[in-house]
Amino acid sequence: MQKKRIKLTIAYDGTNYCGWQVQPNGITVEEVINKALCKLTGEDIAVIGASRTDSGVHALGNVAVFDSATSIPPERIAMALNQRLPDDIVIVKSEEVATDFHPRYCDCEKTYEYHIINTRTPIPTKRLTNYFVSYDLDVERMQQAADYLVGEHDFVSFCNVRTQVEDTVRTVTELEVLREGEEITIRISGNGFLYNMVRIIVGTLVRVGRGFYTPEKVKEILEAKDRKAAGVTAPAHGLMLVEIRYPNEENRIQ
Repeated sequence: MQKKRIKLTIAYDGTNYCGWQVQPNGITVEEVINKALCKLTGEDIAVIGASRTDSGVHALGNVAVFDSATSIPPERIAMALNQRLPDDIVIVKSEEVATDFHPRYCDCEKTYEYHIINTRTPIPTKRLTNYFVSYDLDVERMQQAADYLVGEHDFVSFCNVRTQVEDTVRTVTELEVLREGEEITIRISGNGFLYNMVRIIVGTLVRVGRGFYTPEKVKEILEAKDRKAAGVTAPAHGLMLVEIRYPNEENRIQ
């Protein structure tokens, strides 16, 4: 039987996992999904993921694909797979796509949110999904600083020194700093992100919010092209991959 390529939209709580990608150090989201798919289909399957989220990072809309000759209708694989997955991993949607669709190499726009709890004392029920900051944060100044990062720039100042890519130019299409009561959400969209890029941007914006940096300092950091110029890397658990959008709808099989 001819194999089909199936696209999965995946949500997960990353607290108990060593990130997305299979590794020898501990259990990962990808590993759990692979095992469930092998049991479901009886085939040897390894998914291809769109975004390799770090240990502790969460997702509402990560994307992965796999090829299978299973007779299960593509749209029903999500339900069948969820019965074999732990409660902290959910397949939101399954669908057939073109055989040449690749979640990492097709043009896309990724959206992340970083969640901060800005209170005097920690809120224990938020501890696994929000970064607790007890100091007052000036959201208006953080937004002024964020505006300097919108557009196409070399973000080498905002990536981990272990980044193994030659091209560090990325395009940020949206970067908003929003406060609702005690919660601050930093929402960022773009065509791709470097290793730890979002978390370093957040760490830098927090420095602006606390008054250690002026908003204009972020422009200087961007132009410095030096990781040492930027703020610290914010903790992983506040980060969530919200959505990956593929503008070219031709990859879907109607």
